[in-house]
Amino acid sequence: MEMLERSKAMASRLSDIRRAVHRYPELGFQEFHTAEMVGSYLRELGLPVHTGVAKTGLIAYLGEGRPTVMLRADMDALQMQEENDVPYASERPGLMHACGDAHVACLLGAATILSQNPPPGQVQFLFQPSEEGADEEGKHGARRVMEEGYVEDLDAVFALHVFSDLPAGVVAVRAGPVSSASDRFRGAVVGKACHGARPEEGLDAIVLAGSVIDALNHIVSRRVAAQDCAVLTIGTIHGGTRHNIVAGRVEMTGTLRSYSPATRENLIAEVERGFRVAETLGGAYELHVDRGCASVVNDPNLVELVREVGARVVGADNVLEAEQMMGSEDFSFLATKAPGCFFRLGVGFPGEPPRIAHNSRFDVNEEALPIGAAMLAAVADEFLRRRAAGV
Repeated sequence: MEMLERSKAMASRLSDIRRAVHRYPELGFQEFHTAEMVGSYLRELGLPVHTGVAKTGLIAYLGEGRPTVMLRADMDALQMQEENDVPYASERPGLMHACGDAHVACLLGAATILSQNPPPGQVQFLFQPSEEGADEEGKHGARRVMEEGYVEDLDAVFALHVFSDLPAGVVAVRAGPVSSASDRFRGAVVGKACHGARPEEGLDAIVLAGSVIDALNHIVSRRVAAQDCAVLTIGTIHGGTRHNIVAGRVEMTGTLRSYSPATRENLIAEVERGFRVAETLGGAYELHVDRGCASVVNDPNLVELVREVGARVVGADNVLEAEQMMGSEDFSFLATKAPGCFFRLGVGFPGEPPRIAHNSRFDVNEEALPIGAAMLAAVADEFLRRRAAGV
């Protein structure tokens, strides 16, 4: 395919871009250096660039009018110490890129390809901040992009994510839910502190919390339909102040994962019911649920388009059915405003175990970068040409 050949011709440049981003990782809503570098590259292509999107993001525009398609890459890094001994390793202690650097490189490559032969309509290249976490108001980057109105007039939005459990040269996609909703709960069980020698004078919050934990751990197995996927994990628990004091308060946090909106609401309601066990036993409780990302739901028509494009770019045998994942993605905020498709790009090394994302030894097979760039460019080009032709 012509786009793949053009992309392969700039393979070394894509590697250089990815490594430059990798060397200087920045956390969510702090991607100042990354945004400046990306903006400079886009301006060299002659594209107008709008900065300050969702605080530290930017959007570049190719063409104008309708139809309009958005391609998105996340730019933020993770708070972890890199353990790879490579020339392009992170130069910022305690921070590293474990996926976003490749996404930035692929999207800049797509912008380069499309700017050489623009399709009808408009392509918007979104370099989004803070996919990995939320700000002080609990908002991810994509949610802020949505709230600022940048996805109101789109006909489609696409994004890719690198997966090291797939070999380089493979694309995977599926219709319907592809990632889970992700919600966080913060709760407290309240009893009455007293001397450990006279427990009858108080109400042991640790004992109450044990009953609450038991109730919570039965939600998925007994309060969610067997055909519905759900996960409830209690991640932290803290209670008590001294060995001879009956604890008056126990605090805990956890995460809720689900695919369907109905299951999501059921989980939240059942967590509330679980904490109410503390009241039944004479205590009290506090509970706050922070709603995070919804499930990413891929549009079936866009999935079919990605499959057809993928067959031309990498061959039909290398276009696979993606598995659902219980991880979350804030791309869901963009895909609620326009038809969306989130697909996977294999970046695994031949003969090696997967270097999983969000791991201190994560790395990508850079032979996949031209494929990612060509896929993004080709799906945007194909979508716009079909839509302009009334197909």
